[in-house]
Amino acid sequence: MRIHIGTDHAGLEFSRTITEHLTAAGHDVVDHGPESYDPLDDYPSFCINAAHGVVQDQQDGVEALGVVFGGSGNGEQIAANKVTGVRAALVWNESTAKLARQHNDANVISIGARQHTVQEAVALIDWFVAEPFSFEERHVRRIAQLAEYEATGLIAGRSVDA
Repeated sequence: MRIHIGTDHAGLEFSRTITEHLTAAGHDVVDHGPESYDPLDDYPSFCINAAHGVVQDQQDGVEALGVVFGGSGNGEQIAANKVTGVRAALVWNESTAKLARQHNDANVISIGARQHTVQEAVALIDWFVAEPFSFEERHVRRIAQLAEYEATGLIAGRSVDA
């Protein structure tokens, strides 16, 4: 599987360790930066590029997921979710990592590098990558509604205040 990674200075050390871990596990890792430590860098472009890489790969038939990091993971999740086709989830424990895949078919996770040790982050990623989507009808229906809203601003048969 191809795994796209994006971070800012807060997650730079995590990204290096995680890249090594995922590569050793047989994954093709694409690191969208940064390449060096800059305490004033901005996460949006790194995370958006990683998220875009996931969507592009998935559209091309390549099995792909993404991981974005920052101090809390909140802004990084928001940035990734700006990319059409991304369902990014902030994860902080085994349950949220697995449910992101099982129920939401999340294709990107966000992790707070200042909230976890690197060992915890590796475990979160491993749980996320290993967990399949459940394909339960209710989850498929809900994801379809999100995609419809993303594309049209509406959800057929539902009231959406605009």
